[in-house]
Amino acid sequence: MSERISVVLLVVGGLFMVLAGLGVLRLPDLFMRLQAATKGSTLGVGCILLGMAVHFQELGVTTRAVLVIAFFVLTAPVAAHMIARAAYAVGTPLWEGTLTDELREHRLAASRSAPNRSPESPTPRQGDESDSS
Repeated sequence: MSERISVVLLVVGGLFMVLAGLGVLRLPDLFMRLQAATKGSTLGVGCILLGMAVHFQELGVTTRAVLVIAFFVLTAPVAAHMIARAAYAVGTPLWEGTLTDELREHRLAASRSAPNRSPESPTPRQGDESDSS
């Protein structure tokens, strides 16, 4: 019985990893690709490690698997969020079909309050109207 559960978890984990790869290849912009890669790989690694823990049924292996899963669940979303924020700050363009840009007003307000920006500060994306007073 545990072999079947292990095989199912390994296959499901592999499918999540394949879907993450397809998402990276097929989605239109960096932000969607990053979301697909992060969620798919986190779920894929989690399922594969759970399958490994079920297969070996040893306390040491199970403990390590659970700790690695916890590490992935805690760090992968935070890292993806930081990468996405940095990409947005440097002006990575959104997909043309994006309906809302919730940070646009915040970014424009920040650019209005600091008209004399240093060369290290991020520049607005193309198509944005900012006040250059």
